[in-house]
Amino acid sequence: MSWPLGLRRAVALAIGVFIGSAFALGQEASGPPAKDTIFARKILMGAIDMKMEEIESMLAPNGKFDAAEAQEHADTISIMLMSFPHLFSAGTNQWKEGADRDPATDTFASPELWANFADFYQRASTASNLAQQASTTKRMDEFRKLIGQLRTACNGCHEKYMKTN
Repeated sequence: MSWPLGLRRAVALAIGVFIGSAFALGQEASGPPAKDTIFARKILMGAIDMKMEEIESMLAPNGKFDAAEAQEHADTISIMLMSFPHLFSAGTNQWKEGADRDPATDTFASPELWANFADFYQRASTASNLAQQASTTKRMDEFRKLIGQLRTACNGCHEKYMKTN
């Protein structure tokens, strides 16, 4: 069964608001351990990256472009990015310089993300909107432009808020 786009977006937004409401009120919700939340956001980012790679492969010079599939990937990316910032509760701010990290459960998110959370949230929202626009455009040149802007937005956020060592 396929839900209409508007309903899927409403459900994703409701889930995000529900998850984020306790944090917005300054009340730490009881929930999963921080390492589980960090793992969940890594899985979500991995899925976003996989969808982006599939789109970018289609757009490559020798790629086989399938508009419906590419737009479905863009729609999925939009929904995932809408949810992504809600996986950054204060308890997951665990970056320590020089620490021996487990790549699966230790964060690579910079503490600056929490210090500038409104900027991070806006960047995720902007990226989600770019992906959503790409998912509905009817013009190939516009789709290509929006995906390029989405890649730039993603890279900019990673440069600002992701530690690499």
